[in-house]
Amino acid sequence: MKNKISLALSKNFLFFLLVSILGWIYEVFLDVVVYRWGFSNRGVLKGPYLPVYGCGALAMLFCLKNLMKKKIKVSKINITPAIVFVGIMAITTFIELIASYIMEWTKGEWLWDYTRFNFNFQGRIALNPSVRFGIGGMVILYFIYPFFEKFVNYIGIKKTTIIALITSIIMFVDFIFSFAI
Repeated sequence: MKNKISLALSKNFLFFLLVSILGWIYEVFLDVVVYRWGFSNRGVLKGPYLPVYGCGALAMLFCLKNLMKKKIKVSKINITPAIVFVGIMAITTFIELIASYIMEWTKGEWLWDYTRFNFNFQGRIALNPSVRFGIGGMVILYFIYPFFEKFVNYIGIKKTTIIALITSIIMFVDFIFSFAI
């Protein structure tokens, strides 16, 4: 039982960290390649990760994992992926909205401005990024997570727990240096 809990906590933290890193890479890619604004650390922490992406990934996983296994059909067409996509958009948009308020409360501002997009709310959320998060979430849930799960099962409980412990200490120290100093 103890090993099962340890594995679940470690696995969830490592998935959080993986998607946080992928989110940072995505944001930097947008800045450097797409918008050509140049490199900037897109996060509130010093390291190459955006915890809001990890939070979104865990929320998507916890809320939608069981739904993904179902076959909801209209006539003969399986619409489950479409429902999952809408669920991802709703979850990630809500998390982004809450994150903007938390950042404004703790830092005095938030790091993005969607006023240039149609269908935005206070520049905090907008339809365009929500659709992109929906697409990214589909990739994460249907492709990345299954490979991640196979990798964790392959390396085993002990190695997974050790990696999670080391990386959580690194992230905790980063958090302290980013906010306390």
